Amino acid sequence: MLDSSIKTQLKAYLEKLVQPIELVASLDDSATAQEMRSLLADIAELSDKVSLREDGQAARRPSFGIARAGQSPRIHFAGIPMGHEFTSLVLALLQSGGHPPKVEAEVVEQIKGLDGKFSFETFISLSCHNCPDVVQALNTMAVLNPNVEAVMIDGGVFQQEVEERQIRGVRAIYRNGEA
Repeated sequence: MLDSSIKTQLKAYLEKLVQPIELVASLDDSATAQEMRSLLADIAELSDKVSLREDGQAARRPSFGIARAGQSPRIHFAGIPMGHEFTSLVLALLQSGGHPPKVEAEVVEQIKGLDGKFSFETFISLSCHNCPDVVQALNTMAVLNPNVEAVMIDGGVFQQEVEERQIRGVRAIYRNGEA
């Protein structure tokens, strides 16, 4: 799915992984799932610190999570994070693998000190210029605090959910199910 130029760049980034990570796919029989499988296989073949499992149990399909090996994913992508969201994917891979996020120490301590469990859902469009900032911020929170989970949801792939929630524009963010 990735062209050779992108693979070369991504391979260089993946050399910065400190710890092994797993891509955990929850797939169905859709064309989008086949594209996702191809993307994840491309990523996994670029580093011996990246493995791919296709036994994910996420309700949203197709989707995948990223986690340190042996841990449950806290960062999820429901849809294929290409376009403006590709950087969100790369940062999630790096940060999940132990590469430190570029966040001030004071902010890191605030994130680590959050009290409670938080599940964030961010509905995006792949053409949205502002969506990646939110996705990346929430993914960083999920990397730094085990009580935070973040999922990017491509509204174009999960249109029924967009209609059910009456989402009229992106980025639409939900915390623990509430807008």
